[in-house]
Amino acid sequence: MRSCVKLGVIGLAMAVAIGPAAAEKKYGPGVTDTEITIGQTIPFSGPASTFGAIGRTMAAYVKMINSKGGVNGRKINLIAYDDAFSPPKAIEQTRKLVENDNVLAIWGTIGTATNMAIAKYLNTAKVPQILVSTASPKMNDPETYPYTTAFYMPSDSEASVYAKWLLKNVPDAKIGILYQNDDFGKGYVDGLKRGLGDKAATMIVKEVPYDLSSPTLDSQVLQLQASGANVLFSASFPKFAAQAFTKANDLGWKPLHLIVGAAAPTLVRMDGIGKENAAGIVSGLFLKDIGEPTWDNEKPVQDFRAFAKEYMPDSSPSDPNLAMGYSEGETLVRILQQCGDDLSRENLIKQATNVRGLQLSMFLSGITIDISPEDRSAWKNLQIVKFDGKRWQPLGAVMSKN
Repeated sequence: MRSCVKLGVIGLAMAVAIGPAAAEKKYGPGVTDTEITIGQTIPFSGPASTFGAIGRTMAAYVKMINSKGGVNGRKINLIAYDDAFSPPKAIEQTRKLVENDNVLAIWGTIGTATNMAIAKYLNTAKVPQILVSTASPKMNDPETYPYTTAFYMPSDSEASVYAKWLLKNVPDAKIGILYQNDDFGKGYVDGLKRGLGDKAATMIVKEVPYDLSSPTLDSQVLQLQASGANVLFSASFPKFAAQAFTKANDLGWKPLHLIVGAAAPTLVRMDGIGKENAAGIVSGLFLKDIGEPTWDNEKPVQDFRAFAKEYMPDSSPSDPNLAMGYSEGETLVRILQQCGDDLSRENLIKQATNVRGLQLSMFLSGITIDISPEDRSAWKNLQIVKFDGKRWQPLGAVMSKN
């Protein structure tokens, strides 16, 4: 994959501008009558390269939108650089995007550490950092980061939903926690503890961190097994959640595997795991699992599959990363439509923090995008599900942390 992707130059109208913003043209950096230049950094390589598929899908979505005329008469020129999931590299590439490529905004950069590394620079420069792909609650801080919005449910909120489910359905749980030793993992640990309340001290029997540089998680899993845990909560990326799951099986240890939504849908499709082996995994989902026949007759899913076939023919449309990138694209287009002809940075962040009730094509019914000036996280609830070896089965209704 090339480290830089540029899409689109000239365009015709695709959508009518929404609201009074169309009354007067105001342009920020990277905007002309025919073009909007947006930048991002993506881990196309490195320890989180699995998520590179999200970036490739965002690029493909932009290409599709441009082929239909763009947004409000302008095509999107997307510039994406590889940051290898390295914060120093993300800073270097982001500065290049802002100072050399003259982008209007940074969109959808992936990763907690990388987004935290660039947030201060972007907010000081008043460059919108929108729909960032991180679950860190630290990115939902309008006072510290007024130019930042997040595209994920905060990890502490997601973990609070799991805690709520455990208290009701597994009251005798002895929980062992495997977590990534950074803001991503620690956010889940904090949220789980808050959600369990005064029962956290007795229900959580062991907490074991790992680093992104860890070659295996064998020792961590052995510690968790020895703790007597009957629930293994994995606050991990797909690669590491899969390692832990496989090691537990190799040991003959069969806890209830509760795996965060950022990892579980990918894990059950990984080579070497096998769907039958993954039976019993519990997670919280917000996306439709489009590999399931459940959605075959639904028009938005049919449209998505047609998009994947045309614009990403070498990828599997059932890869949840594709549905995630597609959803990021839908949300960006909605925000740009709302901007109309006022494509100043000030109006862009205003519109990016005023998205209400947006039901995305690939999101489960009832899970909508709602971003406000006070709450910068994109959605607030989850569907708790259990994998039966073939598909995810819902366990009750959509839940919020409250």
